[in-house]
Amino acid sequence: MPTKVLIVDYSWSGSTAKMATALQRVTGATRVTLTVPAGTFPNDMYATSDVANQQLASGDLPKLTNALPDLTLFDTILVGGPVWSAKVATPVRSFLRQLTNFTGTVAPFYTDAGTPGGYEADFAGLIPQANVVAGIGMTAGDLATADQQLPAWWANFK
Repeated sequence: MPTKVLIVDYSWSGSTAKMATALQRVTGATRVTLTVPAGTFPNDMYATSDVANQQLASGDLPKLTNALPDLTLFDTILVGGPVWSAKVATPVRSFLRQLTNFTGTVAPFYTDAGTPGGYEADFAGLIPQANVVAGIGMTAGDLATADQQLPAWWANFK
């Protein structure tokens, strides 16, 4: 099993944060929660989708407001976020831009409304130099059984 594991997550509604908390219980990994400036996204998910699509079209991704650890200290990074229009959420994209030289293992975990679409392919395409492995997605309804589902996924890293 990897010995230097980092969990990095962004949660718009709180669902991904719940999944990250459960994953931290399973892995014992260090965790960093990504934050963006207040007011970056509205409280309405459809309006948030519109903002995110504008960010994607312009390439102007949101600024992360929290400090990150030295990523070279980790050999595995578990990256979590919500699925927005079958794509990686823009705050997570902002983080992935910082992994341009990371060649370790990266695994996505994500929350969705039941339709992740091409999320994992989008994720892997953002960091082609990394060893991106199969991720795990959950809906808000699945989170009640996260403590049972995540250990089996994590066992793939052993």
